Amino acid sequence: MVELLHNSQRRSPDEYAIKVDLLSKHFRIPKERKHTTYDHLVSLLPGRDTAYDEFWALKDVSFSVQKGETFGVIGANGSGKSTLLKILAGVLYPDSGTVDVNGKIAPFLELGVGFQPDLSARENIYLYGSIMGLSKKSIATRYDEILDFSDLRRFEHMRLKNFSSGMTIRLAFATAIQTDPDILLVDEVFAVGDEAFQRKCTEKIEEIKRAGKTIVYVSHALESVRELCSRCLALDHGRIRSLGETNTVIEDYLAISASGSRV
Repeated sequence: MVELLHNSQRRSPDEYAIKVDLLSKHFRIPKERKHTTYDHLVSLLPGRDTAYDEFWALKDVSFSVQKGETFGVIGANGSGKSTLLKILAGVLYPDSGTVDVNGKIAPFLELGVGFQPDLSARENIYLYGSIMGLSKKSIATRYDEILDFSDLRRFEHMRLKNFSSGMTIRLAFATAIQTDPDILLVDEVFAVGDEAFQRKCTEKIEEIKRAGKTIVYVSHALESVRELCSRCLALDHGRIRSLGETNTVIEDYLAISASGSRV
């Protein structure tokens, strides 16, 4: 059974920003490449091996995030971190379990999706801002702040296809951060850009924390997780390996990684 609860269906909304209960999600992975429709049909005939393997990206994951909390999610590549954030954002739907979200979410998952390379930076700010839910008037009011934060004012009228990947991410982050959400879902934002921009992102996240917003922060940068997050969970093969105070979870994660043990 799948249940996604938002706003009017919330349970005990004063208690938490996000509550996840027994969340599971799997994908079907083809065992071999099918070149034609005939190959695909033959693989489904009785007596043939199953055409797909089942991959459980998440299995029976349960946790809650309090309002105003900065909550970390860590784990090796393929542990289910990004799948979890996409389900919280409503991009993917789980196979079973419940997700209860209390507030407006801004997902910083794949920054820049929706940008058009043949449009200028200015045009893309208005386009991307609209995708992120900002009105044209709101974008106009915040336009200068977006350019100043991204340090891209001199490239305002340049087509995006001539931007570096780092410049594109800076423009996307500077625009998305203006949405003023209740809950931020952040996936490896600090892995891009130079040191000065990463520091600016950290300062912005700290500002958002002081404003009492809720943040779910996924990162391989464990020191930034220590710095930003009060609590944390570690995922391993789609299951929760550890959940609790950040330093304790990180030390457990490092010990498990060093030993090579898995769930």
